[in-house]
Amino acid sequence: MPTMRYVILQQEQHLQFVEMPADYAYQLSALNLRLHKEIDKLTAADVPVLPWAIAECDSLDLLNENLTIIGGLDYINALEESFAALRESHYPLISLLTEIRALQAQLEQWYEEEMEAL
Repeated sequence: MPTMRYVILQQEQHLQFVEMPADYAYQLSALNLRLHKEIDKLTAADVPVLPWAIAECDSLDLLNENLTIIGGLDYINALEESFAALRESHYPLISLLTEIRALQAQLEQWYEEEMEAL
């Protein structure tokens, strides 16, 4: 069974728990910080509101049945979709999309290899 880590994201009072392969959790946290650093430079009207990566942990037991764990690839796919939909004309959005898509490709490869191993 693969080792997973959890990236905890916070947007106002809402928490999200993203399950990532252990070797890629840090990349999600770093990508989140990079996007926050650059998002204010975007001029599009529909810039997505991003949660902040606030913690990572090795194990997670959710005690509130209203909370759920989001798969890492599902989270990255939704993130990529929200940034790909932007109509940005002043900021080189392509560099942010490239970083998102690089992690997306790595996760797709990881999941593919895990499925083959089963």
